[in-house]
This record gives sequence, structure tokens and C-alpha cells, in this order.
Amino acid sequence: MSRTEAAAVATRLRGLAFDGQAIIVTCQPSLPRSAVRQARLHEARLRRDGSLGFARRGAWLDEEARYSLTPEVLAYRIGRLARRADVVDAACGAGGNAIGFARAGCRVLAIERDRERAEMARHNLRLYGVQHRVRVRCGDALEHVARLSVPLVFVDPPWGREYDPERVTVDDLPLLRDLLEQVPANAAVWAKVPSSFDTRGCPARVLACFGAGSGDRRRVKFLLLRFPPRGRT
Repeated sequence: MSRTEAAAVATRLRGLAFDGQAIIVTCQPSLPRSAVRQARLHEARLRRDGSLGFARRGAWLDEEARYSLTPEVLAYRIGRLARRADVVDAACGAGGNAIGFARAGCRVLAIERDRERAEMARHNLRLYGVQHRVRVRCGDALEHVARLSVPLVFVDPPWGREYDPERVTVDDLPLLRDLLEQVPANAAVWAKVPSSFDTRGCPARVLACFGAGSGDRRRVKFLLLRFPPRGRT
């Protein structure tokens, strides 16, 4: 491997962790500073061409949604995995995942506790023409899911920008933790979590979701955890 290639790999993996364990890259002999600087500059340029949130103009977003929204292409891929099942989106935000499920043929109950974000979701659903497949309910998902009879509950629990890049556990995501305790035994739970989430001892199937843009196609954007129904034998 050339110095340029080694610098590119080291830069791409810098600060990343998987399964609760930091990735440490050591190069021997040490890379020259010029190669490292060039690799970091190239990586910064690539990141400018990442996966789009909403591709259509006119979508409503607040500051949180701008950085936490599931990119449209990835939301649709997740939706297709549900195979037209009825879905509860337990923290729908601006509606990105709800739209992805609806475009894939699912019927969705989207729950959002913030009234303004619920209105954002309704607007964005109309923008994508899937409002007939999605009901938006303003409220606390934990107060609703135990009473609902659905095969699938999806949650994108808030993890913000300040999550631990080396290790995140279920206790760091209280909405996910509490939902896992309250969902009906016959419902599966899917969760979008950071790549540093520690899956050891976790009964979920784990799918790494890569970016779709030319700048992040080889970058894991998040993990999709798929917990089977607790009542399955």
C-alpha cells in the first residue's frame, strides 16, 4: 500500500468506533505530515457530497432535523425491508422515515411529542404525496405503543451531536430502552443507532447502513438494529 493510500485509510477511520470499540490505526513507518494533510483535505471535500436528506424542494426542517434526518434514499431502503407491514414510527421528527416506509407500501402511525415537528411531518408527507398512508399523532410514544397491535415498531431515538463516538449503550438512548420494555410481545422493534453502539449481548440483527452519495458511499451512516418479537419462540 502506498503512503497516499495508507493516509486515506487512516483518515477515513480516524475517530470511528464499531460495536462499542474504538478503531485504532497505526502506520509503520509513520506517514509524512504532507500526506496526512492531503488525505484530510480530500476527505473533507468528499463529505460535501453526502447523502441528501429530503431531495424535494419545499420540505420543512428545524435545526435538529437538518443533522438527524435519515437520508431519503436510506429511509426508502429501510422501508422496503418492512415488506408492506403496518409500522409505528415512535419518534417521527420531520417525517423522513415515515415517508420512507409509506413510499415502500407500509401503513404508518407516526408519533411525535413536539407539536411543531408533528406539523412539519404532516407538511412533508403531503409534499411526497403519501399522507394517505400515514397518520401523525402528537404525543408520547411510550403512552401508546403498549396498547397498539402492530407487527413493527421503528424508533430513531435522539442521540444528538454529542453522543460518545467510541461507545453508546442502550442506557444512553432512554427512548429505545423504555420502548423495548413496553412494546407488545408480538411486535418487532427496529432502531436506528450510531455506529459506535455496543451490540454485545444485544439480541438484535445488525445492519450497517452506508451513505448513498459519492462522498459517503463507503461510510457507515448508522446501524439498523432489528429486534425480534419477544413472544417468538
